[in-house]
Amino acid sequence: MRILIVEDDLDIGKNLLRALKDVGFSVDWLRDGAAAKTAISTGSYSVVLLDLGLPGADGIDVLTSIRSEGCTTPVLILTARDDIDTRVKGLDIGADDYLVKPFNAPELLARIRAVMRRHAGAAVSLLGDETLSLNLSTRELTFQGHAEPLSAREFDLMAALLERPGSILSRTQLEDRIYGWGAEVESNAVAVLIHCVRKKFGHDVIRNVRGLGWAAELTAKPRAARASS
Repeated sequence: MRILIVEDDLDIGKNLLRALKDVGFSVDWLRDGAAAKTAISTGSYSVVLLDLGLPGADGIDVLTSIRSEGCTTPVLILTARDDIDTRVKGLDIGADDYLVKPFNAPELLARIRAVMRRHAGAAVSLLGDETLSLNLSTRELTFQGHAEPLSAREFDLMAALLERPGSILSRTQLEDRIYGWGAEVESNAVAVLIHCVRKKFGHDVIRNVRGLGWAAELTAKPRAARASS
């Protein structure tokens, strides 16, 4: 999955970048609020980590702008501002969560998973149904009772498909979700990833729509929402 960091502090940005890449996320990092508005509006991000004190445009302005344009990308505010008024304002204008600095990496990763599963309408860290599901915590894919862990890129591929089950995603759309901004991507990179996943789970795990792209179909009834134990 592809995450955008919007953070002007060099040390914090580097630490966030390292922590997210260490667990396999594709990450872009911007240090300017104005640039962030454009990137969020035109990019394909699973989550945006947004600082508030930014040059170019304040984080509150960035959030207000993208929500007014209809952007529904989950946003997790990361800031040193811990006063209740700023927290309430950030959440009311469209933030999905609010984390005060300093924080530790495990909590941040847990909050990212929580934001993503709420966005997907799930109560636990799973995307999919009883036939095909992706565990966001363990990065394990289960298809027709067979479960295996995925590589970082394979995980990103299946997350992109299962966030929009049944929807056909083109090669370009999948590249945008899997690879970082400006990354050099070989023309057959997505096809290779699909081949690798099919090698583990069989051809039916991903449906090909000739000339259009690929889709992941959910054939069973969705899992009932339940609280994590």
